Amino acid sequence: MSLWKRVSSHSDCEQRMAAYYEEKGLLDLRLCLAPWIEDRIMSEQVTPNSTEQLERVSLKFNEDLQQKLLSTRTATDQALKFRVVELCALIQRTSAVELYTHLRSGLQKELQLVTEKSVASTTGQSMPLNPYNMNNSPMVTGYMDASDLMAVTNSCSPSVVQGIHNVQNTGGIASPALGMATPKVELYEVQHQIMQTLNEFGNCANALKLLVQNYSYMLSSTASPNADVAFRSLMEEKATIVITMRRSFMYYESLHEMVLHELKNWRHQQAQAGNGAPFNEGSLDDIQRCFELLETFIAHMLAAVKETMRVRLVSDEPELTHLLEQVQNAQKHLVCSAFIVDKQPPQVMKTNTRFAASVRWLIGSQLGIHNNPPTVECIIMSEIQAQRYVTRNPQMDNTVAGQSSGEIQNASSTMEYQQNNHVFSASFRNMQLKKIKRAEKKGTESVMDEKFTLFFYTTTTVNDFQIRVWTLSLPVVVIVHGNQEPQSWATITWDNAFAEIVRDPFVITDRVTWAQLSVALNIKFGSCTGRSLTIDNLDFLYEKLQREERSEYITWNQFCKEPLPERSFTFWEWFFAIMKLTKDHMLGMWKAGCIMGFINKVKAQDDLLRSVCGIGTFLLRFSDSELGGVTIAYVNENGLVTMLAPWTARDFQVLSLADRIRDLDVLCWLHPSDRNSSPVKRDAAFGEFYSKRQDPVTGYVKSQLHVHVCSNGDNGSTSGTPHHVSQQDAMQLGNFSPESFCNYYSPSVARTEESDSDASETAEALERIVERASPDDPVINEIYEAIMMSGSRHGDFGMADFDSMTNFEVYN
Repeated sequence: MSLWKRVSSHSDCEQRMAAYYEEKGLLDLRLCLAPWIEDRIMSEQVTPNSTEQLERVSLKFNEDLQQKLLSTRTATDQALKFRVVELCALIQRTSAVELYTHLRSGLQKELQLVTEKSVASTTGQSMPLNPYNMNNSPMVTGYMDASDLMAVTNSCSPSVVQGIHNVQNTGGIASPALGMATPKVELYEVQHQIMQTLNEFGNCANALKLLVQNYSYMLSSTASPNADVAFRSLMEEKATIVITMRRSFMYYESLHEMVLHELKNWRHQQAQAGNGAPFNEGSLDDIQRCFELLETFIAHMLAAVKETMRVRLVSDEPELTHLLEQVQNAQKHLVCSAFIVDKQPPQVMKTNTRFAASVRWLIGSQLGIHNNPPTVECIIMSEIQAQRYVTRNPQMDNTVAGQSSGEIQNASSTMEYQQNNHVFSASFRNMQLKKIKRAEKKGTESVMDEKFTLFFYTTTTVNDFQIRVWTLSLPVVVIVHGNQEPQSWATITWDNAFAEIVRDPFVITDRVTWAQLSVALNIKFGSCTGRSLTIDNLDFLYEKLQREERSEYITWNQFCKEPLPERSFTFWEWFFAIMKLTKDHMLGMWKAGCIMGFINKVKAQDDLLRSVCGIGTFLLRFSDSELGGVTIAYVNENGLVTMLAPWTARDFQVLSLADRIRDLDVLCWLHPSDRNSSPVKRDAAFGEFYSKRQDPVTGYVKSQLHVHVCSNGDNGSTSGTPHHVSQQDAMQLGNFSPESFCNYYSPSVARTEESDSDASETAEALERIVERASPDDPVINEIYEAIMMSGSRHGDFGMADFDSMTNFEVYN
């Protein structure tokens, strides 16, 4: 059955391919000469790899096509004659190169469609469409699709392969050239199809065996009158076998592309997992099984081509020589594409800190490389170095000398083969980046924007050919101090979420839609804290990111470079600080839904005032003005909303959030974070998070921290800040003396042992209180005024000293 008949047996495939050929007006030509076009292109002796070759092959094809059409004009069917005349006119109007490239690319697309349909039919299952977009990547074999061939005619470098845009967390492949989405194929179905195609190739092997026997018989037999007939018969048999091998090779290419697509999807999901997305690492075993089957397929094909070349009926056979080169290159490409990073290094990497990574070769034991396992080396490359290496020479013979941007200890590992699971890998368990060499910065660039990659490589021998295999890790940002971590994670999060699957290292868009960014933020926050964001949370984040000119797009600068309106920090700094606070100090309460979090002041007030429980209803929200701060809004005794000043991680190191809530009797009902739920009693919501009160040790007076809200004298919804006073502190302050306190801190005042002792106790108690107190606290204000008056009398201790001792200026 011809290829076109197989395509037309599926109406959807026929419609798609008909639309493709109709773009150039070639549909009638494809229908009229379907078998001839297939045989003519698939059995070509030379695959065009240069401008001259392409023009020569195209012109030859054009001449043969016209001859074929002219020979068809002798038909008695008048309609057919008229149709042939129209086709001849079309050929005259169309460029030979354009005609040839469009037809050749069409055959490749048909072959892929038929292969996928064949795979689907083996299970009887329909296959869902998916939103990934990808062009076929250029093959090492020399085959080029239409866009690549046209690029050759314009003397351009090979076009960069279009990436895969992963908008939602699904997987699949789409062909922009066809304007359609092709189905995602399950890996076990791909394995079945490879085995089926390999079995069909066995028929070619049987024919080849018969050819070799007949050839040997002809050589051993004496001259006979039927020698010419036998020779022509052998020539025909050999030509048929060569055509079959070429068709099998095209099937191999299509199957290899399907497996590569699955591997690229796996690597893309690996990058998404860097942001916290779910990731099925185990599917790599199924992908390896496909690689092993493909290696068996291409090895059999290589052996068949070599065996065919031994049947020398003519002195020169360039078509077989070219096919041999294609198959050898295909095997090299298969081996190289199977070398990947299966365990990524940390993407925010601190110098002089140990880390681990591992690489895996998905060929298992197929080539016997495991019998003499190679050593894998690792260096760190800058983004520019990686781009130059990949762009200059995608083959494996490119040198890495002078490409390193730093010094890594323990950067080599010998590969090991595990017989029980067929995993062939090299583990780097104790690497450490000692030095890093950075590029010069331009404009507002910082070290946290600079991306590096770990470059893993090794050299091995396959079928007497020495090749170098290599792979790149996901991008990493190198830091030297913990305060560089937030911005570094902005760079990594953006890259992991929005990178195309196929790209130059590590090109990334500078703007995305809010739909894309909201998915990334939700995945990041949910994986870090154990609970995803609600629609209301995401709406709040969208409003926070917007500027005066609202747009559906969010830029990189809006995300992490430009400060938020009337703030000194960026959106990402604010978001990251909240994420860290939640993970470190409020994880259980967040997961239980006790914290509403992302809601602005106005909406919080409206929601609380509408609450059915009224006075004592409260909610917890993340602060807009304080990095990593959480605040409580509640309905006070006057029916108005009070906002407490934010607490941060430093406060929770002293007393947990749940215990603070327990101390505040003004909090009675927790307003639900879910709009469909009802308020919950405070202790029912937070009781499981309260700390147990510890009994005092015998012989000591019990002391504990307690939180209460200070009144600031008005009835509005203003902020009040809790502070903590221990019983012991209060007792000591009962004998507070401003004069003794100032004497203690004023170096020019003569001290006595008694005055030093009294003032010391007072000072220690006071320091404990002011460290945790609010500037609105009347007790602190009274102490402040008393010290100012006493200090002015003593001359040395004054406002600056008090500010320095208490850090009081942070409140003013």
